[in-house]
Amino acid sequence: MNTLNKKSILVVSFGTSYEDTRKVTLDSIEEKIAKEFKDYTVRKAYTSNIIIKKLKERDDIYIDTPREALSKLKEEGYEEIIVQPLHIIPGIEYDEIKLVVNKFIEEKCFKKVVLGKPLLYKTKDYEIAIDAIKDDLKKIRKDKALILMGHGSIHYANSCYALLDYILKTNGYENAYVATVEETPTLDDVIKRLKEKKIKEVTLKPFMVVSGDHAKNDMAGDDEDSWKKILQKEGFKVNIDLCALGENENIKNIYIENIKNVI
Repeated sequence: MNTLNKKSILVVSFGTSYEDTRKVTLDSIEEKIAKEFKDYTVRKAYTSNIIIKKLKERDDIYIDTPREALSKLKEEGYEEIIVQPLHIIPGIEYDEIKLVVNKFIEEKCFKKVVLGKPLLYKTKDYEIAIDAIKDDLKKIRKDKALILMGHGSIHYANSCYALLDYILKTNGYENAYVATVEETPTLDDVIKRLKEKKIKEVTLKPFMVVSGDHAKNDMAGDDEDSWKKILQKEGFKVNIDLCALGENENIKNIYIENIKNVI
């Protein structure tokens, strides 16, 4: 690293308290970024205060918030900062990251501080993301379906999920569907469309960077309100694929490109 101009990439994610998925997703992405950008020190921050608190109390692991991480970089004399979020959509958390970054820009804390974009931002990003998961999409047979679980948000950017579903269809993946945990499109919306097409077998897969609580429990869990159980009660044969986006090398490369675009 060039000590005359200390540079850092701050990788910001929602975070996860599941060590198994963290190692193959968040940690793996950070390692890939470090190998690609050898002149930069790679740091991490989580946006979920709940996960930060849980890791501290349960595992004695301390993870910074974006504000804390940037403050430390300032104190350590770093001059150029790239903040790269691993979020899927430009929703509430992306807006919050942007506010923090803008505050450091206004206070002229660094010579340069820039914010990269999330996975889905411009229309072309959807095409790129779909191409990145084409191996999963090509496995779909005519009489079966793939349901991608998104998080969902009360933010207007929640419309990204409906757009993703639409662009999947326009790319010929008629039996690929997007549903969200917390907003629309809902699982019920997808079930109606599956029944109309008389599809009887589905695969559930997270459209999330990590396979955390939503994927392991809300999607694939054994509680009666999990997606798996709901679909089974509706008469569907359900397959589970817990491989998260953060395990996909093509997705990792998208975040790498997002960093290159702001350097």
